[in-house]
Amino acid sequence: MARKTLTDKSVAALKPREKLYAQPDPQLPGHYIRVSPTGSKTFVAVTRDPNGKQVWTTIGKAHLIGIDEARQKAREIINRVKGGQRVEGPESFESVTQEWLKRHVEAKGVITAPAIRGNLRNHVLPVWAGRDFESIKRGDISALLDSIEDNAGPVAADRVLQILSSIFSWYAARNDNYNSPIVRGMRRSNTRERARDRILSDDEIRLIWSKAEGSFGDLVKLLLLTGQRREKVASMRWDEISADGVWSVPNGNRRQKGTGGELVLPAMALDIINARPRFASNPFVFPGPSGASYFRTYARGKHALDQATGPLPHWQVHDLRRTARSLMSRIGIRSEVAENLLGHVQPGIINVYDRHKYVEEKAQALRQLAGLVGNILRGDSEKVRVLRG
Repeated sequence: MARKTLTDKSVAALKPREKLYAQPDPQLPGHYIRVSPTGSKTFVAVTRDPNGKQVWTTIGKAHLIGIDEARQKAREIINRVKGGQRVEGPESFESVTQEWLKRHVEAKGVITAPAIRGNLRNHVLPVWAGRDFESIKRGDISALLDSIEDNAGPVAADRVLQILSSIFSWYAARNDNYNSPIVRGMRRSNTRERARDRILSDDEIRLIWSKAEGSFGDLVKLLLLTGQRREKVASMRWDEISADGVWSVPNGNRRQKGTGGELVLPAMALDIINARPRFASNPFVFPGPSGASYFRTYARGKHALDQATGPLPHWQVHDLRRTARSLMSRIGIRSEVAENLLGHVQPGIINVYDRHKYVEEKAQALRQLAGLVGNILRGDSEKVRVLRG
């Protein structure tokens, strides 16, 4: 049975869905109508060039041209792309974004690539994927940010704004007579106002430690004992820990934030690590649920821990790092040692000339930190017991 052809009337009748979708044109393979959740409809052509690369080309908005005209243009575009010819015309937001991801995010090893892709997938592409890139104006951005702020909060809106700013600036640097529509004053939150100062009290440390179980529980304990970033502890590999208990914290590339470098782990931390199961097929101390990946189900683990501890003033996993730093100050560890241990870049002239690695000082600081945590767990936090090993 022949498939029903599309007409202008049937295109107009296409209903939006929760996510962007492409309705194929039965009369011309490679010709689609992209329908956004807002109901906007765009004609697009897709085919592969002689090198096998898939090429998406935006033809135009369905309310501006009819399907017969769009079909004719799509046929011409498909033939030209298959013949290796360059197709001039409006670039879609999605095609520009994919090129930006390839050349800016992937090529430079940006560590937040998964989060960037998630924000684009969840908040931006469902609305703008088939939109002509240069047709997106300041009012469109404001409307999008309004929607994100209403549904996911101002911080989420600002994360998307940061991504969009990078995309538009990257495109402007490559195209004459184009200026980014993003201007100052579009942020939805104030960085200083939302800066956190939450640290865990001794009672909270005891309660959380006593209820922390499984992979997430061990992760929480090591975060407090080392002061390192969540991702570094979660991605800890067995081969990064030497036989004498030195953890060489990797720093993959120059775009990553600093790390503690070589850390001589205290016995309290090593006991937690050595008690964890090892799998021949997985190199990570905190293995993920499948394959050779590491633990990433932070939200689920945090929710289970919150259920176990009962109501506590809101705290985040990153608060453990702030708590560890505050505990170090509490026991008199020098600021430059603590900051090097946490991997913070030192200010001004110190960062230029001070190349001392502080290996022994950091080892002593971690032993003292573990000693204080041990005393807190025993309810005797006024004393600082230095753990050896």
